[in-house]
Amino acid sequence: MNTQLILHFLAELQQNNQKEWMDAHRDWYLQAKEEFLLLVRHLLGEITTFDEGLLGLDPKKCIFRINRDIRFSKDKSPYKNNFGAYMVEGGKKSSNAGYYIHLQAGNESFIGGGMYHPERENLAKIRQEIDYNPAELKQITDRPAFRDKFGMIQGEKLKRAPKGYEPDHPNIELLKLKDFVVIHKLSDEDLQADDFKDKAVDMFKTIQPFISYLNVAIS
Repeated sequence: MNTQLILHFLAELQQNNQKEWMDAHRDWYLQAKEEFLLLVRHLLGEITTFDEGLLGLDPKKCIFRINRDIRFSKDKSPYKNNFGAYMVEGGKKSSNAGYYIHLQAGNESFIGGGMYHPERENLAKIRQEIDYNPAELKQITDRPAFRDKFGMIQGEKLKRAPKGYEPDHPNIELLKLKDFVVIHKLSDEDLQADDFKDKAVDMFKTIQPFISYLNVAIS
């Protein structure tokens, strides 16, 4: 898995984000894409040792297309300047919580997990779980290993208490969340280190109880 090749390609794409350039460098793109697929396949194989829900998942069903949807965007660049994969039961279009890896040159890569913009029904279920069972979530996110790698849960937040919950609820800041995501940023140097894959797997293993909590909530 040649992460250096991936980063080099993505850096050049960022400077030359045009169809003509991509057409002229298609072989390079396909090579970088294959290296990323090998990385995702490896990570997925390791994740299944502690999350059996992902057993049998095709790595190709986790990887996002590099083409951008420019229909409603002022930025008409045709391609994303990153490779991303969402490793989740059912594939990337699933509504479940899962594991995410994002590779982007210029020290913009990261590893993360959770649930981004859950559907209204699932968001209500997560809030209900937090209301009924906050201790388990806090036990997960307060672990030193979790805090050291990911800090706090991130995401968009309501300005006021969600409907059905009092403003003085003891867990109101968690209940205000509209996303439930954790992120660990990676430098280009991190990605090219010999132990990168092992560290990535360790981070995903640290996220697993958080993923499980969210998926139990919406099940």
